Amino acid sequence: MNTSSTSVMVCGGAGFIGSHLVERLLADGHAVEVVDDLSTGSLANLADARAMGGQLRFHHLDVASLEFAELVGLRSPDVLYHFALLAPQASENSSVMRAVPMLLSVLEAARNHGVKKVVVCIAAGLIYGEVNAKHLPVKEGRKNDAIGVPHVMAQTLIDLLGVYREKHGIEYTVLATTNVYGLRQREDDGVVAAFAAAILRGDDAQIFGNGKQTRDFVYVDDVVDALVRAQNRGDGLLINIGTGVQTAVEELFKQLAAGTTVKARKVDARPAGLQRTAVSNVRAKIQLGWSPWTTLHDGLGVIRQHFKQQ
Repeated sequence: MNTSSTSVMVCGGAGFIGSHLVERLLADGHAVEVVDDLSTGSLANLADARAMGGQLRFHHLDVASLEFAELVGLRSPDVLYHFALLAPQASENSSVMRAVPMLLSVLEAARNHGVKKVVVCIAAGLIYGEVNAKHLPVKEGRKNDAIGVPHVMAQTLIDLLGVYREKHGIEYTVLATTNVYGLRQREDDGVVAAFAAAILRGDDAQIFGNGKQTRDFVYVDDVVDALVRAQNRGDGLLINIGTGVQTAVEELFKQLAAGTTVKARKVDARPAGLQRTAVSNVRAKIQLGWSPWTTLHDGLGVIRQHFKQQ
């Protein structure tokens, strides 16, 4: 993997995954420009990155604005990461409808100002939808019937990247991420974060549905490693990033709440909630040289250790 210094722009860099990526990029010696409108991100997420020193600049901007295009022209990044697309819990609302114009803004800025590579993350659940158990862990390229507007949008984003690669020579990699978890995640954005927040408050946690639905949990540091590798690998590809292991939500709670007195109560399932999900990471191994190394036990251990410090 190329370790020479690169100019990198991270859109959504004050968010959960983005802020962890910023730290890794700075540690690797890259110059990093963070763009975030702080609608869901927070400057507090960048506190550790700021303390690291290095070449870090923050820009309070919406990527759909004219100022963003001007910034790309001014800074001329080699690689542009875009996290401000579809949230894992995306629903049929205005934020979903903005996903396409936001990506178009990024791609146009890249086209006009010579950006070499665009890397994006899209939740695997939005790409694949509900997959029959016999086809799990799901491989890239599997077509599924869209079960909502966010699923249509996810495929549209991938198609747009393909068009700009074909017509304008802009390389891209799409990482289809499973249930990413770790410190700094908002409780609305992941079941691990939701359980952790309830445990910290000493409240009952909520399990939507019967708790037997499964998820593929991947630790944020492992995802960041895949993102860094995608700077100069995986061109023109959709690549799954996950462990391939299914864990039931009720089992997840038992592991995270072990040693506490917090209980979980079951409530009605979410309307569009998936019953099971897991992805094959064979392509990631081949194209990125990537494999997850953090077990769920160890990743949850980091979060439990954080409990003790609160």
